[in-house]
Amino acid sequence: MNNYNVILMLCNWGAHSAYQTLQDTGAEIPPEISMVRIPCTGRISKSLLFKAFEMGADGVALVGCEPGTCRYGSGTAAAIENTGDMREILDLLGLGKDRLRLATFLPDDSEPLLQFLKDFCSEIRALGKSPVKHVKAAKPEPATKKALSDIVSSHDVFACQDCGKCTSACPLTLAGKQFSPRALAGSIIAGDIDSPEVQDDIWACLTCGLCYDRCPSAVNFPEFIRDLRHFSKQRNLDGHEAHGGFFQSLMRAMTSSGLKARRWDWLPDNIRIDNESKILFFGGCAPYFDIFFRSHLGVETCNIITDSLRLLNFFDIRPALLQDERCCGHDLLWSGDKDNFLKLARLNVDLIHSLGVEEVVTACPECYRTLVHDYNEYGVKLNCKVTHIYDLLETEIDKGAVDFKKIDKKLTFQDPCRLSRFEQREDLPRMLLKRLKPGGFQEMSDKGSAAICCGNSAWTGCDSFSKALQVKRLRQAKETGSNLLVTACPKCQIHLQCAMEDPFLGEELKMEMMDLTGLLAKTIYWE
Repeated sequence: MNNYNVILMLCNWGAHSAYQTLQDTGAEIPPEISMVRIPCTGRISKSLLFKAFEMGADGVALVGCEPGTCRYGSGTAAAIENTGDMREILDLLGLGKDRLRLATFLPDDSEPLLQFLKDFCSEIRALGKSPVKHVKAAKPEPATKKALSDIVSSHDVFACQDCGKCTSACPLTLAGKQFSPRALAGSIIAGDIDSPEVQDDIWACLTCGLCYDRCPSAVNFPEFIRDLRHFSKQRNLDGHEAHGGFFQSLMRAMTSSGLKARRWDWLPDNIRIDNESKILFFGGCAPYFDIFFRSHLGVETCNIITDSLRLLNFFDIRPALLQDERCCGHDLLWSGDKDNFLKLARLNVDLIHSLGVEEVVTACPECYRTLVHDYNEYGVKLNCKVTHIYDLLETEIDKGAVDFKKIDKKLTFQDPCRLSRFEQREDLPRMLLKRLKPGGFQEMSDKGSAAICCGNSAWTGCDSFSKALQVKRLRQAKETGSNLLVTACPKCQIHLQCAMEDPFLGEELKMEMMDLTGLLAKTIYWE
């Protein structure tokens, strides 16, 4: 017999009174129910809702007060918004939206509450056990001096000349944060990894690569940070994840092989695909981003995917799509969870190989970096070519007979760190930008390999200093006199849009943004 686990998150006020009556009268509450008292349904974020599923819940019921009776005023409205978003994410992931329900009751609604619980548990049994397999955290490993020394040696951190060029270039340092790559390297060499200051710095680093670009000893500081984070995670230390760790939790859930995602149900009908194609398009996590952030940022990073597919169709390429596509694992790797990164990598590679494709095309710089380099570095061999869509487009456009409509906008460009510095391909998007016909194009003062990061990487370490960095970057964009900021990474859009929502500086910073794929797709035509 299957033992189902249904989590009941119960508001401490009106709904709990109704539940207390059921307990006091000995009502037959379904045995699957595990009740958790909460202060208010509005306090249960999307990350907390999803965490229950990651931990093995087969269903989650968020039960609170009737609209208009919330003790805190807006709690019920916040709960409606959060559960609505999460139901869509669960559907996209392949868990199914019906595993999450929101219900509201008055204190004397004990019988309706009991009927709701019975009906919900019956629905969960009909759906079956959750395909998400919870993996318990490993026992903390001892922090041996040798293990730390091995990390230092593997990245040749001893070669640091203590010149300070990394610190003088670091965007976080220049934003006012007491952060120094040079000082952090010195602390780790000295064996200090446990002090709060050092741990904060390990998770604050943007891993943007500017320090590596400037280092005369070629110390790869971002990869050094990546391995320090893994070392910290092995010891179960706090990872400083942003948004309550939602995205890390989502990606860990994706390592469950039994998930059958509804990954592409949202695509427009006019997108042409061919599941027998030898070219696969790898989309990335934009659909999850758009649902998660839509209520307060309104980003539309899914347009990057649809515009990329339209461009492929324009050149008569009908790509295959990976129906069970999961996250590439970039954010898990760079937030210290190497073990689950490897699980995702193996799942993705097995699925890609099963299609027999010869080439994988992606528009996301993080997916590109991960598929090209990180999979191979960690022993997960992808036996096909990986192409960034900009390379494919440049090749196709260069064949001729293609032109672009005029754009009544003056443009500037935000470089993605993973493409400009990690891949040293800052020239690639600029070749495409030069083919466009805008009202003008002006680079920001920091550009190319010297470009400033959008302020966050791998959903870690977001704070007031990363916000200050985003404000600085947007001011640089405005100083160019441009009225359209062209991006090349979904996270750049998200983080810069977040800065534009600042209640004090927002109007000063607001600027239209569009991904380069969108500009190309909307203006390209056959001559």
